Amino acid sequence: MTDTGIPPRLGSLTFHGPLSEARATRMVARVADASPATVLDIGCGWGELLLRVLEAVPGATGVGLDISAEDLARGRVLAEERGLAERVAFVEESALGTTRGPVDAILCLGSSQALCDPEQPHDPAAALRELRRLVRPGGRVVLGEGFWERTPTAGELAGMWPGAHTGDHLRLGALVDLAIETGFRPAWIETAGREEWEDFESGYRHDTEVWLAAHPGHPLAAETRDRVDRQRSSWLNGYRDILGMTYLTLIPVG
Repeated sequence: MTDTGIPPRLGSLTFHGPLSEARATRMVARVADASPATVLDIGCGWGELLLRVLEAVPGATGVGLDISAEDLARGRVLAEERGLAERVAFVEESALGTTRGPVDAILCLGSSQALCDPEQPHDPAAALRELRRLVRPGGRVVLGEGFWERTPTAGELAGMWPGAHTGDHLRLGALVDLAIETGFRPAWIETAGREEWEDFESGYRHDTEVWLAAHPGHPLAAETRDRVDRQRSSWLNGYRDILGMTYLTLIPVG
């Protein structure tokens, strides 16, 4: 951290989502039990879960796709540190219509929008069809997807992200039913708890809040303060306890 710039982005997060160490360990074990030889991580960020799967399955290879060069660079450093650089590629490209399948296992945590037409509203059915296309028979898909714990009110929607509306997400039952209709069986259904959400939301802003406290007069302080204040407000005054995150371990049928 220096006086000339803001701190590294998301440096306090292990995972880019509300995911605990204990839950991640169980998810990795379920994927590893299927002994995948090839793993694809869609919207991988820095690929923490991908790297853990590769550590759990000796000889497996992986590809992480993302459009954030900064996150991908962090992933490459982590791969080097863990001796996995020869077994994983972090690639800066869109996942829309990707030809990097079929593979034995897919991770898609909070990134299903990467599989959808960006000019259209987010379509979980389209994302699930793409995941089904990309996974081999007998493989595994771990899908992390937002859902409504309950239908939000108009006032609650107004406190969320710009343009938020009830069609942004499904209820959990409808989402699981959609996965089944698309050609999967839900081998495991779990949802993030409040502590996982609080760790993620606080960790998302932690480094920036520390920097702001130490640099109140910095030229970037006002802009940065406005941004993180809006982010925090959208959680506390908008989607807290309304937006959920489910982690579905899916097995393709047939």
